[in-house]
Amino acid sequence: MQKLTAAPVDVHWHSCLPIYASDQFLKSEGHLFGWVGGMDAQERLVCVLPYTIIRKPGFHLVRFRTATIPVLGELSLEEETAFLDAVVGYFRSSGADMIIPSGNTAIFRTYPDGAVAAPYGTYIKNLEQPEERLSGELRKTFRQNIRKALEQGVEIKSGIEYLDISYTIITQTMKRSGASFKTQIEFKRTISGLGEHVKIFVAEHQGVIQACMIAPFSEYAAYNCYSGTRAEPVLGAMHLLHWEAIRQFRSMGVKRFDFQGVRIDPEKGSKQDGIANYKKGFGGEFVKGYTWKYALRPLKAVGYSLAVRLLMGGDIVDLERHKLSRVREQA
Repeated sequence: MQKLTAAPVDVHWHSCLPIYASDQFLKSEGHLFGWVGGMDAQERLVCVLPYTIIRKPGFHLVRFRTATIPVLGELSLEEETAFLDAVVGYFRSSGADMIIPSGNTAIFRTYPDGAVAAPYGTYIKNLEQPEERLSGELRKTFRQNIRKALEQGVEIKSGIEYLDISYTIITQTMKRSGASFKTQIEFKRTISGLGEHVKIFVAEHQGVIQACMIAPFSEYAAYNCYSGTRAEPVLGAMHLLHWEAIRQFRSMGVKRFDFQGVRIDPEKGSKQDGIANYKKGFGGEFVKGYTWKYALRPLKAVGYSLAVRLLMGGDIVDLERHKLSRVREQA
């Protein structure tokens, strides 16, 4: 196994990499950002890990925006773990207080020694296959709902002009679930930062927007980043919206459609179970991995984690870490 060291490297993004690794996306999430590179014994760049720095009063936080990206062939799990160990050392020496969970944009194959981790996954649909095969992967009831939506006159449209109504629908969807969302200023900053690498889809019925989706993309993949519906949308509107987005991205040469995050083995009948079941219905590969966090300055990390628990009931790692041992046993 080769031993990797971690050091900052210049951001050299191209469309064959995830859009979340791009400087334009990273910049939209914060002024302090970059890539940490993994170097081998010959000082060759083997992999990179994009990040942003989040500054809160009294806290210096690191968030990774993608998982480890190989640039010189695939890494073994042991090599990637060693790289993440080195990354932890790099950020500790830089004065950061804590590495916080990456949300659903980064699902790692492994995690560093000493991290607090939780299992997490996503469904990824391979767009490099005929449309008939993509359609055949859909659950039968989904195909029926798509036909019903078309028969009722639901239309799928896209464009930046739907940004404001999409924000309203997403915010209302989150509120119905008891969750909050970004401010409109933050939302617009992120979307505008993506430039031509984002599409806004809406499902419209008789002049009323029923559902929406914000989908950042590059040739590497398109992502179901934010989506939402009216309280009582027309049957099949969201199914049709996702299907048309998949078709359009395939025609553009995008290689994958990532539904961006599901919990592992959610409680039957729960909201999270419903979300996972919906995404599963579109077919594709179920990719399992991990999300994790790391206390670089233990006292500050305890303070930050306590604040998150009080305000939000805990982060995704807090909520899902109890499943880790069971997932390991199954593996």
